[in-house]
Amino acid sequence: MAPKHFLDIDALDRKTLRAIIDLAATIKRKGRVPKSLGLRAGAVLAMIFEKPSTRTRVSFEVAMHQLGGQTVVLSPQDMQLGRGETLADTARVLSRYIDAIMLRTGPHTTLIELAANASVPVINGLTCQSHPCQVMADVMTFEELKGPIEGRTIAWIGDANNVATSWVHAAVRFGSKLRIASPREFAPAPELLAWAEGEGADIEVGEDPLQAARGADCVVTDVWVSMGDGDEKKRSAALRPFQVDGAVMAQAAKGAIFMHCLPAHRGDEVTAAVIDGPQSAVWDEAENRLHVQKAILAWCLATGRRGAGSLATGSLGRKRGRAKRRSGRANARGGKR
Repeated sequence: MAPKHFLDIDALDRKTLRAIIDLAATIKRKGRVPKSLGLRAGAVLAMIFEKPSTRTRVSFEVAMHQLGGQTVVLSPQDMQLGRGETLADTARVLSRYIDAIMLRTGPHTTLIELAANASVPVINGLTCQSHPCQVMADVMTFEELKGPIEGRTIAWIGDANNVATSWVHAAVRFGSKLRIASPREFAPAPELLAWAEGEGADIEVGEDPLQAARGADCVVTDVWVSMGDGDEKKRSAALRPFQVDGAVMAQAAKGAIFMHCLPAHRGDEVTAAVIDGPQSAVWDEAENRLHVQKAILAWCLATGRRGAGSLATGSLGRKRGRAKRRSGRANARGGKR
């Protein structure tokens, strides 16, 4: 049987993603994983970090331990991978020792190559292209606080980075509306928008943060300079008008929430008054990484015994909408993750 990888939100259908979110909510509410999932006691997760981490490292490690498993934390310097051993060989060897692999890396191609050669599940802990575990936690957080996300409006303000890409994927799969405001040079890749439009998503892209936030149920942002980004001064200057402040939140719907994947830089992408204010959901959002990742691990590792059928891959029930772009949007850049 082929391993069940968790590589991207767009790689799974709506039924599977919904089952994972629902299981995460159940785990959080009950404080345990249903025994009916058939998880093997003592399973081992290898966590490979090519990029530093706080939330991903701690939440995955705690999640695996709370599931009754163990973790092995690795970096390229800990392995022959750092001395030229191929990814394919590394994947094949690790697959003989452990039950799943979580990778936090730069190039998305590294993740794909690892998964292609592993005979155990591979989980995307972050790449320069996407951050699906984070956005699954975001969807869970939204639904805890605001109810079903389908048909609701999410505003993304700032750099359309890897987290924004996963939000585009989520808008398609969960049927939410997405409004993106970003500078021309940091807009979503055209091929990503073309895919979303082809899937019937309701997505708008522009350069006005106030317009994007108008009527939104949730406003989301991220740092201006991510790991690996160059020219910090140029990026900061371009993104300064896209700071999420009180004026932006005032445009959102009554009771709207604010989310940020963290770490945050108060005074840059968000003001202290917003992230530390009553509309902020960032601490619930951070906590929910733990619960969502338990559910992802359970989905990847479930043996299929009675009760695991709820986590089986099913058909996608798509919500068809319309995708449009604001007329003022200039050509989007490609390659920014």
